[in-house]
Amino acid sequence: MKPVLAVEDLTVTIGTRRGPAHAVAGVDWAVRPGETLALVGESGSGKSMSVLAATGLAPRTARVTGRVHLHDTELTGLTEERRRRLRGRHIGFVFQDPMTSLNPVLTVGRQVTEAAEEHLALTRRAARSRAVELLDLVGIPSAGQRVDAYPHQFSGGMRQRVVIAMALACEPDLLIADEPTTALDVTTQAQIVELVADLQQRLGTAVVWITHDLGVVAGIADTVAVMYGGRILEQGPVDAVFGAPSHPYTGALLAARPDPAAGGGDLVTIAGAPPSPLDLPAGCAFWPRCPVRGDARCEHELPPLVPVSAGHQVRTFYPKPSDGERR
Repeated sequence: MKPVLAVEDLTVTIGTRRGPAHAVAGVDWAVRPGETLALVGESGSGKSMSVLAATGLAPRTARVTGRVHLHDTELTGLTEERRRRLRGRHIGFVFQDPMTSLNPVLTVGRQVTEAAEEHLALTRRAARSRAVELLDLVGIPSAGQRVDAYPHQFSGGMRQRVVIAMALACEPDLLIADEPTTALDVTTQAQIVELVADLQQRLGTAVVWITHDLGVVAGIADTVAVMYGGRILEQGPVDAVFGAPSHPYTGALLAARPDPAAGGGDLVTIAGAPPSPLDLPAGCAFWPRCPVRGDARCEHELPPLVPVSAGHQVRTFYPKPSDGERR
């Protein structure tokens, strides 16, 4: 199947008073209908910026290069008005904090119907019916009555369901979920994850899920791209990447997951801090924190992205062969 959204050699450089910030460098990824791609990594690794730049939402001071295709349409050369119409019709966004995504002085119904009126040319009455339908779809009780309620009258989990309804208003081909469960309690997180997975199965929507929660990724993603210092260090099918991590950073992230079976021992951490995009290392960005340092070239040369197994790539000078290759 052709990708819904394909990003090739995407680079984002943001001008600042202290010099250029290299937020994203030569990133490639794609997501297909019905598929979930997870972008994972620590804060500042370039996950959100790569998606914002791909969809034309990067800061005005950003210089974006590379190629981005939404189906067969190249987005990078379009006018902002044309990009806005394509984005509004074909891409839905769910952001981290639902309270900042919603206007406190408008009813949730009005906010859900706004995009449908603009991009589907629905009448106000038809759009209201659509809003009730969507609120019911995402599990809002008594949707016909709650459509006239305001955001402060909903719990955090219900507000996030409203935001998901807004994202689905135009029946988009792609749903981008940027840390959509971080501000929610664990029970509500599980409900939102289950809701998105159910909607994806019913609607066939492609999903890009941006997160640092590897537990969520293991449960919902088909493919995963591990980002650090603005680059993809490892990517491939989620079972291959998590089952046999080939980059030290991926292994460190997996080792740092809380383990309830460990009986309350100390949490594993990754020593040091992510690099500043204003001052990235010359070679592998993870070199200063790397516990392996298997090749001295990593300090001064950028390792290539090489295949490990079918669809599984890692940025390294010393790739580990897969089990199949060993046999």
